[in-house]
Amino acid sequence: MSSHSARIQHALRDLREKWAVTTDAWADQVARDYEKNHIAPVEGLVKRTMVGMDKLSESLTKIRKALEENG
Repeated sequence: MSSHSARIQHALRDLREKWAVTTDAWADQVARDYEKNHIAPVEGLVKRTMVGMDKLSESLTKIRKALEENG
């Protein structure tokens, strides 16, 4: 699961970098609205997803360990 997490983090970093380049040329109210309505929500969703993936990974590790001990 950590490789998927790393890929998601990389994609978010890439989005931020590309958005920064975009806002160099597009810096009006429409751009600010777009960032507020589209970019920021994606960032929040990704952060919450990462927390969920970490918790799921911990749970899966515990389950695997328990199965190995009882197997």
